[in-house]
Amino acid sequence: MNAPTDLTQLVPAIDQREVPDALIDALKARFATQCSTAAAVREQHGRDESSFSVPPPAAVVFAHSTQDVADAVALAARWDVPVIPFGVGSSLEGHLLAVQGGISIDVAGMNRVLSVNAEDLTVTVQPGVTRKQLNEELKSTGLFFPIDPGADASLGGMCATRASGTNAVRYGTMRENVLALEVVTASGEVIRTGTRARKSSAGYDLTRLFVGSEGTLGVITEVTLRIYPQPEAISAAVCSFPSIEAAVRTTIQVIQLGVPIARVELIDRHTVRMVNQHSKLGLREEPMLLMEFHGSPASVQEQAQTVQEIASEFGGNAFEWATTPEERTRLWTARHNAYFAAIQSRPGCRAISTDTCVPISRLADCLLDSVEEAEASGLPYFLVGHVGDGNFHFGYLLDPDSADERATAERLNHTLVARALRLGGTCTGEHGVGLHKMGFLVDEAGAGAIDMMRTIKRALDPKNIMNPGKIFAL
Repeated sequence: MNAPTDLTQLVPAIDQREVPDALIDALKARFATQCSTAAAVREQHGRDESSFSVPPPAAVVFAHSTQDVADAVALAARWDVPVIPFGVGSSLEGHLLAVQGGISIDVAGMNRVLSVNAEDLTVTVQPGVTRKQLNEELKSTGLFFPIDPGADASLGGMCATRASGTNAVRYGTMRENVLALEVVTASGEVIRTGTRARKSSAGYDLTRLFVGSEGTLGVITEVTLRIYPQPEAISAAVCSFPSIEAAVRTTIQVIQLGVPIARVELIDRHTVRMVNQHSKLGLREEPMLLMEFHGSPASVQEQAQTVQEIASEFGGNAFEWATTPEERTRLWTARHNAYFAAIQSRPGCRAISTDTCVPISRLADCLLDSVEEAEASGLPYFLVGHVGDGNFHFGYLLDPDSADERATAERLNHTLVARALRLGGTCTGEHGVGLHKMGFLVDEAGAGAIDMMRTIKRALDPKNIMNPGKIFAL
């Protein structure tokens, strides 16, 4: 395995390219107060939720339109200076870090829902629109956007990392739900990919090329998405288990029987304890599945009954139902706050958060061995998983000043990912590669595939200015 153990190995060299004063002057002339070189602003845009420390970008441009993005990229290209797109800063693998210097383009101000085509079940948005904002605007239409990565991420960032989340087992990931994009290329040109039609056989699938490219091929400035009718009935339930294995075996059985469950989340006992403390809940501090069922009232009842019967076979107990929107929101808010609950459980810590995804038949093999290793390490951790599609997340809580704890966390991450790859899985189910998993991508995809990615990158970004130093090394 090419697994790195420290930032020096993650990035062979933090090669800060020079950002000429002439470029900063040109940006300030074009953007005036929309361009900032203030230290606090640069620092804010020079970090994400990863545990790495890298010098911040030289300047931040606050884009309000596609033309703003195009002009900023064109100016950066003139001086061969890197460009890093920035949404809300919630990424976990170092995607936003200016490892080669450059400028940050903040698209949070591009936050308009441009059109809702309810008859076609599509919506077009700017990249700074967040998933919660979109669903709030769709509420009166009886429609919703289901992709829910937990954090209130921007939709542009969700496209860039090919995000998924709690609803993926039923509704898929961003890959299945992005129909079309507007993108600013490395030269500052504006292109469009895809249409509002549900399918196409026309040419290369450029939309899928940009979805998951992590800002390394262009800056996404507009997104057309699939949306869905709100289910007639929704019911949520929590069920506690005597062991993680029992919860995982239940999940595997539910999926293999074809029960159309909408969400099934695993939370281990450590995380339940942290969530109880953070969100003032009284959940049983045992491994738990948090589930949700969508459909007609009759189908929801049938699904829930089937799952309850399966769970009881594996020792599941204390089924608790949440049928009102307020009860469901309370449960899912607690789940979404698991990361912050974990961070607060050890004041001053940072989290190395990692995820993998394996075929559902190998989920127990991968997860149980990984739990055993984490327990034996003595390092505090949390575990959550969108286990309905074989995806789970570990967060190792470490003292940022302890080299030993960082080494332990990276070793655990290394063995976890190696195990997932051996079992036919992937090094990342939804976080993306960023900096942290560059070595693992080589192991997963192979040298030939990485060389093909490099060829595409060089063709579309010959000056290597689009978020350089991410996904793979040139």
